Amino acid sequence: MKAITKYKYGGPEILKLEEVEKPKIKEKHLLIHVKANSVNPADWHILRGKPLFARLTMGFFKPKDTILGADFAGIVEEVGSGVTNFKVGDRVFGEFLDGGGAFAEYACVPEAACGSMPEGTNEIEMAAVPIAGLTALQALITHGKLKEGESVLINGSSGGVGHFTVQVAKAYGAQVTAVCSGRNVDFVKSLGADKVIAYDQESIHQHAGKYDLIIDTNGNLNYADYKRMGKRGIMVGFTTMGHMMSVLLKNLFSKFSLRVFTASANNEDLNTLANLIKEGKVKPHIEKTYPHSEMPEAIAYIESMRTRGKVAISWDL
Repeated sequence: MKAITKYKYGGPEILKLEEVEKPKIKEKHLLIHVKANSVNPADWHILRGKPLFARLTMGFFKPKDTILGADFAGIVEEVGSGVTNFKVGDRVFGEFLDGGGAFAEYACVPEAACGSMPEGTNEIEMAAVPIAGLTALQALITHGKLKEGESVLINGSSGGVGHFTVQVAKAYGAQVTAVCSGRNVDFVKSLGADKVIAYDQESIHQHAGKYDLIIDTNGNLNYADYKRMGKRGIMVGFTTMGHMMSVLLKNLFSKFSLRVFTASANNEDLNTLANLIKEGKVKPHIEKTYPHSEMPEAIAYIESMRTRGKVAISWDL
């Protein structure tokens, strides 16, 4: 089978499209014929080996996994023993739990990390959902404890995680104030935001609004920003390790509720997202779709950090 592989840390140009052995089915796993992927910031962090602390799990001198990719959508070709929720021929989407292996024609994935694709959806749009959608849902509901009628500020509302966060928050009955660049204001309004702040016209670091929950997908809010504006906060993204540690250290001895987390794939949350999409309450926005042969260009594009919504990869183009 064909796969996108890497052998050393560096830029997107060191990726290769080559033939590798087709994975063998495992207990409680699905063998997926992958039709589409999406690209996430984690992919270029792994590709470059940055930040350095991440190499403790990825491999210190070179990556221990040669196939990149986490998000996928495709068709079940084979089921392992103990699988109870899926059968051959099912259309599924999901996430590789160990951070790599999805950028390939076939992938062997735990049943627990897959969800059923809703009728009327295609693989490209559903491949855009797992990491970004799970992060949005779990930031708001699992960790943010969002309740209907509460107010939420979403910093970084036009990107992969952000555009899902706006829609999920509205689906759960929140009053949403979103922060993005001036060029993305109309796009974020179209997602359902009640109010949009253009950060290049109003500094979020001086904003005087008050909110029940703050979700920071950019990771550029200061500790003082959380305290000034929110009752509780969730840090999703980060600009630098130094900035993230500074915010968390200042919160160590505070009563302010500030959490940072890594999204975890599971059937329940994936199917919750699938239902929200089926009901028309959430719609993945795909800014660009690349053929699998242009994976380096796709990763370079998302690394520019100017993506509106998601970037997808098709194995059929």
